[in-house]
Amino acid sequence: MKKLKNHVDELFKAVPESEQKKAVKQEVLENLEEKVLDLMEQGKEEEDAINKAIVDFGDIEDLKKELGVKQPVKKNMSKLNLGFSIWGSILIIALFVFINFAYTPQTIWFVYPTFAVLWWPLAMYFHWQRSK
Repeated sequence: MKKLKNHVDELFKAVPESEQKKAVKQEVLENLEEKVLDLMEQGKEEEDAINKAIVDFGDIEDLKKELGVKQPVKKNMSKLNLGFSIWGSILIIALFVFINFAYTPQTIWFVYPTFAVLWWPLAMYFHWQRSK
């Protein structure tokens, strides 16, 4: 049943140490061990019973909230993505202009790929507006 203990330890690794954590971990471990023993009495092999008990138990998000674990806050990166796309597009368009005038100054073709490149910051702008 070492696999169960390792699994429970892994589930609770983000929870700060406390007496409440120890008690809840012990209770969860006991419940899992009882479930494994019940499954083994029903004819399952030990390994299968352990795996089924772990899968049936699921996650412990509610327990983590109860024990006071703060969930990480997702930072909105839309504005940064917009800035990156604008500067990236400017550099790509500048490269097209340079190549156009350095190698084929008699034909102005850089305008066509410029329209394609401008979709990137335009899409990021609308994404930024939606996330506000």
